[in-house]
Amino acid sequence: MNTDVPIADLGSEILHGVISWDFLQFMIALIVTLLFVLTSAALLSFLDRKIMALMQDRIGPIHTGGPWGVLQAVADIGKLLLKEQVIVTASDKITYLLAPCIFIAPVIGSFAVLPLSPYISLPGTALATGLVFVVALSSIDVVGVFMAGWSSNNKYAMIGSIRGIAQMISYELPLLLSLVGIVMLTSILSSQAGVGTIAFRDIMTLQDTWQATHIPVLDCIFQGFTPWSWFVLIQPLMLIIYYTCGLAETNRSPFDLAEAESELVAGHLTEYSGVRWAMFFLGEYGNMTIVSAIVCFLFLGGWSGPGVGYLIGLHSLLWGGVGNLLALGYLLMKIYLLCFVFVWVRATLPRLRQDQLMRFAWLVLMPVTLGNIVVTGLVYLIVNAIGLPNVVFLIIVAAMNWIAVYGFVKLTWRSTHRNTHRAQRMAIRAQPLPFV
Repeated sequence: MNTDVPIADLGSEILHGVISWDFLQFMIALIVTLLFVLTSAALLSFLDRKIMALMQDRIGPIHTGGPWGVLQAVADIGKLLLKEQVIVTASDKITYLLAPCIFIAPVIGSFAVLPLSPYISLPGTALATGLVFVVALSSIDVVGVFMAGWSSNNKYAMIGSIRGIAQMISYELPLLLSLVGIVMLTSILSSQAGVGTIAFRDIMTLQDTWQATHIPVLDCIFQGFTPWSWFVLIQPLMLIIYYTCGLAETNRSPFDLAEAESELVAGHLTEYSGVRWAMFFLGEYGNMTIVSAIVCFLFLGGWSGPGVGYLIGLHSLLWGGVGNLLALGYLLMKIYLLCFVFVWVRATLPRLRQDQLMRFAWLVLMPVTLGNIVVTGLVYLIVNAIGLPNVVFLIIVAAMNWIAVYGFVKLTWRSTHRNTHRAQRMAIRAQPLPFV
């Protein structure tokens, strides 16, 4: 039997695959995702400077060109691209050159499973283990930080990388545990009892509880958009803990000990310049975007907003396109509002000491996240044994979480206040006595 495929038939199949809606959707999603990844760092850098300037009663970059100095980001990109690439003579050159690639690769890979709208999404968004995939990729950054510090043959870089590794590993655990409560909610609310989900689309869908009323105005506003059922109302404490761990994972203030310029010059980045330094810079702001995007999907309903579900449900090319643009706009708005909190925290809180940072992770965040898992499971078992509906379980868990938020803030404030006074007393005792 001749199983050879004629060349003409093979060419027609390839042409048919290229000229199709699926291929067009893939190309649009790929282009939009790459543009978002590459431009997000420049935009966040500019917003970082302007927002901090506003909070500190300054003007910020304004003389570079354009309204409000918007061309500052373009000037920064040009400077980094044209800057001389300096390599330390005594460094491990292969490891030194690979470190920026290892650091930025997980950032790009994470967007393969993060959809931007119902239509603008890469094939990887259908991955059933999307949440685990993103968390696993984030742990690779530790390798990049270690490679950068060790290969630079610089004591400041090495100390900075050791600090960064200890910090990232410590906060990786409560970060992951804070998401277990959301997975438990999906297993309870899922149509298949006891079977949860860790796919971003499915988690977002479970936060939509709207039933069609056949009233056009209400259906247009609330179809796919039910903010009263977002998981942030049920697990607010886990949102705070996840976001705090996200600050530590991205080495942002007050967890920027790995790059403490007053102590370590620039930490593991000391010997990097030009494009290679820009890759670390891009990775840091990319991680900020990823942390904010995960918060949106798990706690804030993803791209849900007024009009999105209704317009896409019309199955019209025109209105479906409008609905996807609305979804993209809502998601970006939520992401950049959360990124604004990153900048706000940086401009507000001072840098923690190393002992405070590690103590907060192991003695505060770890017990709280483990306690949330135990309490959520016990409440469900009790409610289920009594025969009450899931709504009662959600109300009880939400009430306990909001009470725990108050207790967590109070505990953190008292702990910080006590540690500050202890450090001040030790500093006063260490001062030399004045000459008489």
